Amino acid sequence: MSFKKVRPRKVSAIAAEQIVDAIQRGDYPVSSKLPSEFELAELMGVSRPSIREALSALQAMSIIESRPGSGNYVMRKPSSSDETAAVHLIESEMGCLEVMEARGVLEPPIAALVASKASGAVVARLRKSIEDMRENAAKDDFDAYFDADKRFHTELADAVGNALITAALTPLLDTMDQLVYREFTRHYYLKNVDDIQHVVDLHQEILGAIVVRDADTAFAKTVEHWDRMREIWEA
Repeated sequence: MSFKKVRPRKVSAIAAEQIVDAIQRGDYPVSSKLPSEFELAELMGVSRPSIREALSALQAMSIIESRPGSGNYVMRKPSSSDETAAVHLIESEMGCLEVMEARGVLEPPIAALVASKASGAVVARLRKSIEDMRENAAKDDFDAYFDADKRFHTELADAVGNALITAALTPLLDTMDQLVYREFTRHYYLKNVDDIQHVVDLHQEILGAIVVRDADTAFAKTVEHWDRMREIWEA
């Protein structure tokens, strides 16, 4: 048979493919700067979030490097297999926007529910996660910071005490381990010390609401967390 299955492709995967092609052709040699996100989006006729997702995948593969305040630079010339790998990486993971939408819908009511019944032991575990987040942020250890962040949200889901909620949330929270999502978070949402501290403070405010059993504030602060991330994604 000479036919292949037709399947939909993510716009970000197509964008990543085109950037890799351009680097392979020599349009952008090693150490050179790529066009800005705005320029790439205009040239390809796609949204800036799609470009950000494509660039995050190439950063995860160490093909390009993001330099805060300067732009994205080519680190190495990709091989022919790198193009396939970049596309596969994006296609095999949940999209960043999908993750943000799902967590923005599901986590605020969970925080509110925990606030209505959290025990001292739950509060202690959540507080320890925040302490670890703050400590690792100060050390600029992003991976350790992110692991502590994931632990906070996992403990929040577990604190409800409902096995069905835990089972439903676990796959969603596991998306925090995805390479593209982590790179997007590292380079856009948590791009400097002030941003990281603000996010840690938001987690502290969620915990503060839980401690005083203020379900409305726990809900609102969790919404604020995800609204801010969506604003950065769509900027």
